[in-house]
Amino acid sequence: MTIPLNATHDPAARSWVESANQAATDFPIQNLPLAIVRRAEGHDGHARGAAAIGDRVLDLAALSATGLLHGPAASACAAAAQPALNDYFALGPAAWHALRHNLFALLRDEAPEHVRQRVAECLLPMDAVLHELPARIGNYTDFYTSIHHALNVGRLIAPQNPLTPNFQWLPIAYHGRASSVRVGAPGFGFHRPMGQAMPPGAEAPVYGACARLDFELEMGFFVGGGNALGRPIPLAEAEAHIAGLVLLNDWSARDHQFWEMAPLGPFLGKNFCTTISPWVVSLEALAPYRVPFVRDAGDPQPLAYLDDPGQRAHGGLDIQLDVRIDTARHREGGIDPSTIARTSFRHQYWTPAQMVAQHTVGGCNLEPGDLIGTGTVSGPTPGEAGAIVELSLGGRAPITLPGTGEQRAFLEDGDTVILRGWCEGAGRARIGFGECRGVVLSAIGPGGAD
Repeated sequence: MTIPLNATHDPAARSWVESANQAATDFPIQNLPLAIVRRAEGHDGHARGAAAIGDRVLDLAALSATGLLHGPAASACAAAAQPALNDYFALGPAAWHALRHNLFALLRDEAPEHVRQRVAECLLPMDAVLHELPARIGNYTDFYTSIHHALNVGRLIAPQNPLTPNFQWLPIAYHGRASSVRVGAPGFGFHRPMGQAMPPGAEAPVYGACARLDFELEMGFFVGGGNALGRPIPLAEAEAHIAGLVLLNDWSARDHQFWEMAPLGPFLGKNFCTTISPWVVSLEALAPYRVPFVRDAGDPQPLAYLDDPGQRAHGGLDIQLDVRIDTARHREGGIDPSTIARTSFRHQYWTPAQMVAQHTVGGCNLEPGDLIGTGTVSGPTPGEAGAIVELSLGGRAPITLPGTGEQRAFLEDGDTVILRGWCEGAGRARIGFGECRGVVLSAIGPGGAD
């Protein structure tokens, strides 16, 4: 599915919401991502859909009641105003397009004064709302699609043969735990997991708190319209089933994970918590940042069902990503969080559309609101690694945090991990994802306290 550039991508377009015109904002008028929010204070605590514009939140339930929208846009707004975005996601690209373009018209500085006044009554300060999950997540699948991550981790486990034979032939994935997905908003924390691990040189495993806790820098995307059981989604149609993207942190207990992954995939090492950023950014907003999907001539080329000219031409996304750690020492000293990695999503070996096609090729039925993770995003250089197990070489070479001088082989209690994502380039509007945050709390059980 090709999304042509249109008036909503015009970098010169401005909003009458002045904060949306600031150069560093993640949420200019060219973005308009959606989320589920509730008021932090006051009598109205009901969850409802919202759009981000600068440092304001546009309440879609209130907007729907104004009567300013008509036809498909009105129906789409009513669906997006619900306590979860599943019904909106299910409407498909035409409805997504209609709502985004109508919101753009209402918020643009060319909107009539009487329209501005009515829309202004639907705006809330960003810090006046709390975030809920964007959708009811029935299923969560996490892929493994960065060849750089696969090589970095593979060299720690099997230096002579780090890449599995199937990696370059198909997007690999495991089915994650939907019930433990949370919004990575400020204030969210999770407890260090308990489990079994096999210490180096030991003859028997031990039970205890995870000693090798890690983050994973990922993107995630929500499924829009689903498919019937037994009916695969062709690659050329796959992007029409992607409702939008978020940041995703696949928190990982490496000592538990590596012990249990023989012979099956991740279980307790991954199922204790996954966090996503609150705002769902549409593929249409990201259209100026599409890049070719490139496979080196010496690598195996995708099989026919995972290959088409559209993906070759613009299947990739140039989304800039970084990871920051905020420790107790940062907070006590008023020091900014330390940036420890930065990379781009354009380095992924497989595209989101290829993940959808692979997920359904055997007949699996996806449903609106299903969450799909892309796997850790790592680039070709050491500073582009998307997990601390890579950055610290499996814990053998602890990293030093700029600003405080602290060292980390793995995450410690009290550490806050902050993922950020954005797109920017000359002659294009900046499109941001906001942040995905999470703080590590002490374990509950032996060796920990509630």
